[in-house]
Amino acid sequence: MTTKQTDDKRQKILLAAGVVIADVGLQGLSMQRLAKEAGVAAGTIYRYFDDKEHLIEELRLHVAQRIADVVQSDVDESMPLKERYRKMWLNIWSLVGTDIAMLKNRIQYDSTPIGNCSASREEERGMFKEVYTLFKQGKEQGVFKPLDNELLSALSLETSVTLARKHTFGLYQLSDDAIEAAINASWDAITNH
Repeated sequence: MTTKQTDDKRQKILLAAGVVIADVGLQGLSMQRLAKEAGVAAGTIYRYFDDKEHLIEELRLHVAQRIADVVQSDVDESMPLKERYRKMWLNIWSLVGTDIAMLKNRIQYDSTPIGNCSASREEERGMFKEVYTLFKQGKEQGVFKPLDNELLSALSLETSVTLARKHTFGLYQLSDDAIEAAINASWDAITNH
C-alpha cells in the first residue's frame, strides 16, 4: 500500500470515529461499529492504531487541529488586534454552525483524563499559535487585561462557542446585529478600560 493510500485509510477511520462518537459518545465507540462506519475490516483499524485509547487520542488531536485551522483561518499578525479577534470569533461561530459533531466530540474529549493531560494541552497550545499570539500581543500592548491566556479565552472566544451552539440547536436565534454586539461585549470583557 502506498503512503497516500495508508494516509487516506487512516483519515477515513478517524473521520468515521468522529461520526460514531458524535452519535453514541466515547463510551459507545466499539471497533466493530467503527469498522462498519469506515467501511473497513475491524482488524484494519489495528494497523493504524494500537488500541482504542490510541485511536481516541489521535482523533482528539485530529479534531483539535481541524478546529485550530478553522479558527485561525485568514488571520495573521499584521491585522489589528480587534480585527483578528473578530475574525477568530466569527470563524468559531461558523464552525459550530456547520459542524456540530466536531463540537460534540471536543466536549467529550475535554471531559476525559486524556483530554486533561498537561502534555496534550501543551500540544494543542502549539496548534492555536495565532490565538495565543493575539493574547500575548494584546497584553504586551496594554490592550488586554493581564490574565492567563486560558482565562482570556474563556471570557472571550469561548463565548462564540456557547452562543453558536445555542443558536444551532434553536434555543435562540441571533441577528447579525446581536452577533456584533456579542463580539463587542466579549472583547470588552478582556480589554482594559
